[in-house]
Amino acid sequence: MTSNSETNHECCPKFEPNLWDDKVFEWDNKKFIKDKVFTLFYMPLNFGSAMKRLDKKVTQAGATVPDALCLSEHTSMWNMDLYLAVDKEIPSAENSSLSGKFYSKVYEGPFQDTGKWTKDFEILTKSKGLDFKKMYMWYTTCPKCAKKYGKNYVAIIAQVE
Repeated sequence: MTSNSETNHECCPKFEPNLWDDKVFEWDNKKFIKDKVFTLFYMPLNFGSAMKRLDKKVTQAGATVPDALCLSEHTSMWNMDLYLAVDKEIPSAENSSLSGKFYSKVYEGPFQDTGKWTKDFEILTKSKGLDFKKMYMWYTTCPKCAKKYGKNYVAIIAQVE
């Protein structure tokens, strides 16, 4: 038997798409910690274990994750880098930061639509006169929470010029 608190457990906070949809913003040395995920033809194989490693480091350091923000950068068909936003340097982690102008667009639907979303994003940024250097995906909730909330939001965030 499970308790009410177990069945209502929220591992991913509810995402507010209006805060990130069609927005341009600037980051000045926004702090992240980095990890890697092995992928097979872009499909992540150990995403959960990478997130657990990152979470353990954040917890041990007494840090927080602003906006529950975790960016994914597919570097090849076999690898994806994760960037978890943090509010301070984490001694046991690979610390990184991002600075510059960024554009974000929110999409909703099954992960298999990622190819359509990236094509749309490329067209959209060009129509706005923006050139992007790097594109990151933000999978805002795990599959269980997406099912619980009834929406699977994915934000594409790109550094733009």
